[in-house]
Amino acid sequence: MNYLIVPGLNNSGPKHWQSFWEKSLPNAIRVIQRCWDRPVKADWVETLDKCIRQLNADTILVSHSLGVCTTVNWLLKAQSQGGVPPYIKGAFLVSPSDVDNIELIGSFAPMPLDKLPIPACVVASENDPFVSMERSEFFANAWGVKLFNAGALGHINSDSDLGEWEQGRKFLAEFEATL
Repeated sequence: MNYLIVPGLNNSGPKHWQSFWEKSLPNAIRVIQRCWDRPVKADWVETLDKCIRQLNADTILVSHSLGVCTTVNWLLKAQSQGGVPPYIKGAFLVSPSDVDNIELIGSFAPMPLDKLPIPACVVASENDPFVSMERSEFFANAWGVKLFNAGALGHINSDSDLGEWEQGRKFLAEFEATL
């Protein structure tokens, strides 16, 4: 299995679990956006699309924060334009930023709420400052996917100081076993 790392706002720095996973997961690559600090939804979705179109092996999208919204937008756009490529096997969606309620990334609003066309899961924290557990549950239900409760880990980012984030690796393995 390959993994496409889809970071959020400001990319995922060297202490972010996505950066650790990029190095430790077999066949992992990272989406590189043109502008990390002033994101534009259409640009981010287009960049993700270009990365996905270059893939040719079974892949799981591993998205965090604003990368979750980008991924969900891409999935639904791809579905409406002929379908998600068959090699995209699933989406592992961590800490979906509540774009409907965060001014800085409001250009990504509204959060799409259609059922996702591929298997996916949401991983959420009980004390995430950018999305409440209730909103994460709402998103997971709307998308028709499983929710993993990671406990109180903040935004599950560099500030959470998770390193390899072994709990997340277990969630990923459990999700992957369902594909």
